[in-house]
Amino acid sequence: MSDTVNRQILLVEKPTGKLGPEHFKMVNGSVPEPKDGEALVRTRYISLDAANRAWMHGATYRAAVEANTVMAGGSIAEVVASKASSLAPGDIVFGDTGWQDYAAVPAKHLNKMPKMEPMTHLLSVYGIAGLTAYFGLLHVGKPKQGETVVVSAAAGSVGSIVGQIAKIKGCNVIGIAGGKDKCQWLTSELGFDAAVDYKDGATFKALRSAAPKGIDVYFDNVGGEILEACLSLMNNRGRIACCGAISQYDGVPSAHGPRGVPGLIVVKRLVMQGFIVMDFMDQSAAALADLQSWVASGKLKVQEDVIDGIENTPKALIGLLAGENRGKRMVRV
Repeated sequence: MSDTVNRQILLVEKPTGKLGPEHFKMVNGSVPEPKDGEALVRTRYISLDAANRAWMHGATYRAAVEANTVMAGGSIAEVVASKASSLAPGDIVFGDTGWQDYAAVPAKHLNKMPKMEPMTHLLSVYGIAGLTAYFGLLHVGKPKQGETVVVSAAAGSVGSIVGQIAKIKGCNVIGIAGGKDKCQWLTSELGFDAAVDYKDGATFKALRSAAPKGIDVYFDNVGGEILEACLSLMNNRGRIACCGAISQYDGVPSAHGPRGVPGLIVVKRLVMQGFIVMDFMDQSAAALADLQSWVASGKLKVQEDVIDGIENTPKALIGLLAGENRGKRMVRV
C-alpha cells in the first residue's frame, strides 16, 4: 500500500434488488490531511456486517449511505498523524472510517483500543459483535438457568457468541442456521444442544421437536418467517431480543410480516424489545471483563473469517449476506 494513494471502495449505485459487485467500484483518491481535532488513520481491518446492507436502504441509527460516496463501515485502524491531544501516532482505534486505506476522522468519533494480539479480536469477540451478543442476550433477553434459548443466524458473528454465552449461563441452547455443515459445527464445536437447518424448509416442525418445552428467550437476527415460527413456540412471559432482520435487507422482502403480531405477544404476555449496542456502552468495561475471562478459560471459542485485500471487500459483503461466513467476517487491508 502506497502512502500517497488512498484506495477507496465507492457505492456507485443503491441496489433495488440483491447487492452485486456492479454496485461498487474501487478508485484511487488522495490521502487526506487531518484538521484540528482530527486524526489521520490507516485502516487495518474492515468490519463486515449485515447492517452495511441496511444502511443502503435509508437512515437507521446512522445516516444512509448515498450513491457515489465511500462505502461506510467500521474498522480497526492505526493513527498515522494526529491534531487531537487525545490521540498519538501508533494508537489503535475503532471508528467509522469507511472502506478505504486512510481517513481523517474527528477524535471524538474514534474509540481508543488496547493493543493486543490477535488484533482481529477487537472486531469480533471484544468488538461490536461480542458486545452486541452480551448485552442483547443478558440485558434484553435476561435468560435464567435451565431456560431454553433460541438464536437465529447462529453461525454468524453475533449468534455464535450468543449461543455460547447462553450455555455458560446454564441454558438449553438451540441455534438456527443455514446448512447441515453449519448446524453440525454449532453442536460439535460450540456446544449448542441442538441446531435447526432452516434450508430444510421445515423450520417450525424442527424447532418444535428441538424445543418440546417451548422457547423462553429468542435472540432474533433475521426477522421474517423464522421470527414467525419462534413466536408461536414462545412460552408465556418469554423475551425476544430483536437485534436485526437480515432476511429483509437484501433483495425483495417477504410478502407479509410475521403473523401473530400482536396477538401472540398479548396472549403470551411476551416482551419483545429492539436494541442497539450503543445503548449499553457505558457498561462495556464489565462486559469485556466477562468476555475476556470466558475466552481465557476456553468457555467461549472465537471464530473469525478474515478475507485479504480491500479490493475483495464488496465480494466479501455479498458473501456474508448469502451466509458464507462462520463467525465474524472482516477484511485485512
